[in-house]
Amino acid sequence: MDPNLQYWQSNGQVANAWLLSLSSVHPDTGSVISPVFRSQVFLPISAPLVVASLIPHKGIKPALFWQFLLQTYCAGFNHANRNATATKDNKTSMKQSILIVGTVAYSTFAGALPQIILNRFRLVGAVAETFSRSLLPIPLTACLAAFSVMVVRSEEADNGIRVFDSNGNAVGVSKAAGSKAIKETALSRAALFGTTAAVPTLLLALLKRAEFVKRNPMIIAPARHISTAIIFGLMIPVSFSLFPHFGKIKKENLEEEFQSLDSNGELFYHKGL
Repeated sequence: MDPNLQYWQSNGQVANAWLLSLSSVHPDTGSVISPVFRSQVFLPISAPLVVASLIPHKGIKPALFWQFLLQTYCAGFNHANRNATATKDNKTSMKQSILIVGTVAYSTFAGALPQIILNRFRLVGAVAETFSRSLLPIPLTACLAAFSVMVVRSEEADNGIRVFDSNGNAVGVSKAAGSKAIKETALSRAALFGTTAAVPTLLLALLKRAEFVKRNPMIIAPARHISTAIIFGLMIPVSFSLFPHFGKIKKENLEEEFQSLDSNGELFYHKGL
């Protein structure tokens, strides 16, 4: 074999292995991230759950079931990809476990709220149907996605996260940086799920006006499923890159202990995913 070809193949394998290690190992702890919570499997695992949770259900139980699966996975993903600087002891871990369980329980009930409203209050009519099935899920889905991040990762704001100077040296732990990391991740997650709920709804509203669809109403259901999966897949890289993975924060926005540092006015932190 040509030595040059061998060289490039070898370097390509090393590069691929390096990229795989970056997505498989937690940058703060060095521990291996569970395969189901790695970024590369977020789409194939969560997309079916998102589609199933957004489709109209005939009863409350199916809505609760799919919301439970979706919210459980999202909470697990948020926790696995958090900034782990704040994880200190077993007491902190116990608190986080309670928060995760509470987040999943609350988000499951809240996510199924449109179906609960329709069934429990026995609302009838086109207006009530449109509001509960098309309009309410959009802000609700976005808010619940942000809520899950803010609660599951609340320890970052409570205990702080590690910040670095421009040379990559750790200079301390900041609660202000932790709060900023949570807000940025929550906004990106709200954009992901909110857009995924909004765009297919708009597309279906336009599609229903077409004469072809009026003659073939069976097309609406698969069009909803496919458009939701496509929009979700397209929005994942957009939302993940909405804020830089290694964020910047001005020194004056940090605690007093950082003001005396000899830096160029900016420090850096690992935002998490």
